[in-house]
Amino acid sequence: MAPASTLRNALATPDGKRSYVRRLFATIADRYDLITVLLSYGQDRRWKRRLLNLSGVTARTRVLDVACGTGDLAFAAARRGADVTGLDVTHRMVQLATARRVQTGLDVRFVVGDMAALPFRDQEFDVVTTGYGIRNVPEIAPAIREISRVLRPGGVLLSLDFNRPDNRLLRAVYLAYLTAVGSALGFVLHRDPDTYRYIPESIRRYPGARVVRELIEANGFAMTRHLPVLGGLMAIHTARK
Repeated sequence: MAPASTLRNALATPDGKRSYVRRLFATIADRYDLITVLLSYGQDRRWKRRLLNLSGVTARTRVLDVACGTGDLAFAAARRGADVTGLDVTHRMVQLATARRVQTGLDVRFVVGDMAALPFRDQEFDVVTTGYGIRNVPEIAPAIREISRVLRPGGVLLSLDFNRPDNRLLRAVYLAYLTAVGSALGFVLHRDPDTYRYIPESIRRYPGARVVRELIEANGFAMTRHLPVLGGLMAIHTARK
């Protein structure tokens, strides 16, 4: 992938970030599940269970999982009896999720689509979930507005993502760790140490959990909160329309 300066230039504009992220996730799709396990020291599934426990998802709840990847949150919601649709902008991710659907026997629909232009009717869903989605969109506010549009009144948004720590020293150590570990994984898995440099670079540009909460409030939601995960290095956002 790109060296640091090229990556920074690519992420400097919404169009540049959109193109870069789409190329990156097409490249890493087949290794995506492994990477999330390794970078979270196996905690990723536990964090996602916590998110779903906060969602109130039950039988017949209409759930949309955006930036669904290979379907972890979508399948977990389906196991609770929900009517689930998963959406991802990366075609290969949707292929992998669809293959998992066949293996699990769970009735989850998967579609290719953009978080900033959701192909669904107004007020179609009760709950929208996303794991590592909001940080990766070219612009956060338009994506949140789209999520608000497809949620019914009283519907719930839940998001799990990396956080950008406010403390400068902690942030520097965190980003250095992600850079070092990501470089090693990039070399081992792709023979390119720059493959996962995007993760710490995206966190540098991410406004952080508190500001994202403010953006959620400003774009159609109330009763918002963000819950620290892993000592604040990660966060879960919850909000009600």
